[in-house]
Amino acid sequence: MIRLAIVSDIHYAEAAEQERRDYPYAGIRSPLRRFLTRQFRHWIWQRDPFAHNLLLDRFIEANADADLVVANGDYSCDSIGIGVSDPASFESADECLSKLRRAFGDRFHSVLGDHEIGKMMMSAERGGLRLASFERAKGGLKLQPFWRVELGRVVLLGVTSTIAAMPVYEAEALPEERAEWRRLQAEHLAEISGAFASLRPEQRVLLFCHDPSALPFLWQQEKIRAKIGQVERTIIGHLHTNLVFGLSRYLSGMPEIRFMGHTPRRLSRALRQARHWAPFKPLLCPSPAGSQLLKDGGYFTVKIDDAGTGPAIFEFHRLGW
Repeated sequence: MIRLAIVSDIHYAEAAEQERRDYPYAGIRSPLRRFLTRQFRHWIWQRDPFAHNLLLDRFIEANADADLVVANGDYSCDSIGIGVSDPASFESADECLSKLRRAFGDRFHSVLGDHEIGKMMMSAERGGLRLASFERAKGGLKLQPFWRVELGRVVLLGVTSTIAAMPVYEAEALPEERAEWRRLQAEHLAEISGAFASLRPEQRVLLFCHDPSALPFLWQQEKIRAKIGQVERTIIGHLHTNLVFGLSRYLSGMPEIRFMGHTPRRLSRALRQARHWAPFKPLLCPSPAGSQLLKDGGYFTVKIDDAGTGPAIFEFHRLGW
């Protein structure tokens, strides 16, 4: 048996990011939206996003003997919403990844999240995708947009959800960069499709995809649909808490909201297609802290039989705070 540990949405904050105490509200012009966002973050989402660095150390200590470790994206707080082309966000992500790499060495694999590339914060009117952030994530942070690890009959695949789901995010990209983002999406989907096409009949897949918004776009690929029965689980992050994941399933198929700004439009567009999540058998790995309301964060460990004779066994470990 191989022991795999999975963590997601660490949102580590180094000193330069921690100086931006009011960053979740700085890009919100409307006083009413700023007030509502502040209440949501205070009571439900996350009151102090800078308060949980120590949870990363606890995860590392608890999993020192893991055979493999996967981090499923979002390593900084992305406090101005443009990804790691911002020096402060890069510093946070670099320190987070450095801790994991020092602890686990070549046993460690990392997925690109949306905050490495950039996105607009809730209710904010600044930020978004930046090609410079994508390039710095690959070069400076050594994050691979796509990777594959074979463990006997079990195949681990890591994909970049923001690129796969580009139509969802494109409105937040700079106009002059959108054509390149479309090219990257086509290239990325072709690479993922090729990996699925090459699967042998006896192999099964654990897919790591940060944002489930990408799953409907994977479903559209014929070569992926043809092998969808070989996906044992898709490990997602992004939603931080099962409270939001459960609500997302309930709102599956809702109409797109176009009159309340970028974030509601992006979220509702993703939820409109959420009915296509089910064939991928998604499992949410919450953030280490989870939500303010429930404090339901933690991480997963997985026992994998590399001979392929039994299913992967997932166990959730809560990180109280």
